[in-house]
Amino acid sequence: MAMLPLVLHWFFIEWYSGKKRCVCPSSLKQELEALVLCNMAALRTLLVSAPAGSLRLRSCRVKKLSDWYTMLYNPSPDYITTVHCTHEAVYPLYTIVFIYYAFCLVLMMLLRPLLVKKIACGLGKSDRFKSIYAALYFFPILTVLQAVGGGLLYYAFPYIILVLSLVTLAVYMSASEVESFKDLLVRKKRLVVLFSHWLLHAYGIISISKLDKLEQDLPLLALVPAPALFYLLTAKYTEPSRILSEGGNGH
Repeated sequence: MAMLPLVLHWFFIEWYSGKKRCVCPSSLKQELEALVLCNMAALRTLLVSAPAGSLRLRSCRVKKLSDWYTMLYNPSPDYITTVHCTHEAVYPLYTIVFIYYAFCLVLMMLLRPLLVKKIACGLGKSDRFKSIYAALYFFPILTVLQAVGGGLLYYAFPYIILVLSLVTLAVYMSASEVESFKDLLVRKKRLVVLFSHWLLHAYGIISISKLDKLEQDLPLLALVPAPALFYLLTAKYTEPSRILSEGGNGH
């Protein structure tokens, strides 16, 4: 959940800059800015969490899924009145995400508009701030997801990272009209986006395998480039104009 804001920031920066075919390097600067702000929020979150003032994190061990939802186990001594006395059994793994989101939101609202105004080029006054407006939508959504499904996300996050990274990579390459290796090499920014997604793929695979058996798990990292290669090799067969032309010819 801590990585999702950064991934979504990058996605919407690329999405809105790609729509305007911006040829300046401002999108890369915005992505670097989002990375710095998210890292600042993460550091501040660690500093205010127990033990305060330290980058070390002290947490309770997670034993089962119900540990995340202690509010569902408040006692009812007389079977009528519920005593709300439970505490966070997985502290601070549940609440630390909300603190991180709060810092991300505050830093974004205070710094990003000023920075984007200076570094954004090739975009209109309203278009340059659309990636920030998008964050005002996805932060509440992420907060609700953490509040409702924090325990499920704790166990399923490696699979979520893999799926989201695959989806965002496919959407980006489609929106950027990347259909061959030549199109991918035309702009360095596309390679940066590709390598960033490969890092997410590798992180997801490592999280799933946990590298318990290095001899069996390390070869799985060879699958990291597979989705991008599959897309590039099959993109020409799914071109809408080709499908429509073949349909019109009766093939």
